Amino acid sequence: MSDDTPTDAESPAERALVVVCHPDDVDFGAAGTVATWVDAGTAVSYCIVTDGDAGGFDLTVPRPGMAEIRRREQRNAAAAVGVSDVTFLGYPDGRLVASLELRRDISRVIRQVRPQRLICPSPQRVLDRLYASHPDHLAAGEATVCAVYPDARNPFAHPELLAAGLEPHTVPEMWVMAGGGGDTSVFVDVTDAFDRKMEALLCHRSQLPDPDATRDRVRSWMEATAGAGGLPEGRLAEAFRVVDTA
Repeated sequence: MSDDTPTDAESPAERALVVVCHPDDVDFGAAGTVATWVDAGTAVSYCIVTDGDAGGFDLTVPRPGMAEIRRREQRNAAAAVGVSDVTFLGYPDGRLVASLELRRDISRVIRQVRPQRLICPSPQRVLDRLYASHPDHLAAGEATVCAVYPDARNPFAHPELLAAGLEPHTVPEMWVMAGGGGDTSVFVDVTDAFDRKMEALLCHRSQLPDPDATRDRVRSWMEATAGAGGLPEGRLAEAFRVVDTA
């Protein structure tokens, strides 16, 4: 697959897994692509590493209460794009590291779902888009890459998984959500899925106090992404770096 090649997400996988750090990360970065894949028959599962309990704006909400709010919002957002299988790993928001325990827990989900395609955050910091390089995102990206290779495919990594009956699984293709820079290899035209992406994103009411501003901002981002990918004017896109991990 050559650099900067537009795609319409043809030849969908039978099963796909999205691993992200916080509730709403998948909806900002990939919900249009997810909706497109679901329409094409892909069974998509989500793995949310933290509960996002350090998010929100209301200081009167107890942190355990925020975690429950954000789980509920993410389930509703997933349903908006046709996803019903959502796993929460429950790691603390704002304190995530790419530990062996996190690698094991992501490997467990990979072996359970057995996807042909996996979406994850980038483990690389991009200084011209610092918000996308939140430390939690970097840790989740690093742990997921390690889970894809070598952990999930190695029967001798995390032997407790094999003891629990979870056979090794090799993920053939990893789609890293683009955080800027010149490494994007796929631009997915998600114009027709924009309304569902926004429906999913706006389920995260605790994080988005101004829905109209959010819609305008996200559309602007996606127009710029489509332009960078060479799509016609007026189209909207999400971008990924696709890595062959077979």
